[in-house]
Amino acid sequence: MSLSCAFVNLKPGVGKTTSAVWLAHALYESGMSPLLVDGDPAASALRWSELANGFPFPVIALPVGDVHRRVNDFLGDRQAVVLDAPQLEDHPRIARSIMRYAGEWIVPVTPAPIELDRMAPIRGEMADVQSLRAEPARSAVLLNRTNRPDATRTGPDADAREALTERGFEVLDTHIARLDLYAQSFGNPVQAKGSAYMDFAEELIKRQDEA
Repeated sequence: MSLSCAFVNLKPGVGKTTSAVWLAHALYESGMSPLLVDGDPAASALRWSELANGFPFPVIALPVGDVHRRVNDFLGDRQAVVLDAPQLEDHPRIARSIMRYAGEWIVPVTPAPIELDRMAPIRGEMADVQSLRAEPARSAVLLNRTNRPDATRTGPDADAREALTERGFEVLDTHIARLDLYAQSFGNPVQAKGSAYMDFAEELIKRQDEA
């Protein structure tokens, strides 16, 4: 397996499922064979695939506290695993198990003061799970629902990037703009080509190659 990443956050509604589904499609369209693991008891990613008449890759539901022991049973020769974790505040056992498995933790964050304020406890959760791992996971923030479709060099998005960096978080170069293309995509087939998620997939593959 060349790549495994989990979308994690303390709270719901930050775009974990949307990002997981779109990233899995971007990896597939990049020529990889992903497995999408839905670890949320709400099973939103699995339901999305059902409403879209199936995704071109398998989606499995594993809302259990020992995900890290079970994923490889479904992996086969697939080259990537994308894991949609439930919110840590409500389902800590499942989320931490997913974090024990994934080599990369992605934290979707909207560039708003209330979201930035939640990052301190996330750091604590990360430190706790790192202590359970044989090898440390990489971690990075994905700026999500940003105010500009192109760059985040000025305005509140840039301020959020700077604030997160000052607090010791690595922020991915790729960001996801606030677009109906993503916000209204639940239940529909996904075509990632030409979207920011293709850039996201390329950045993650590059990070994996450099690790």
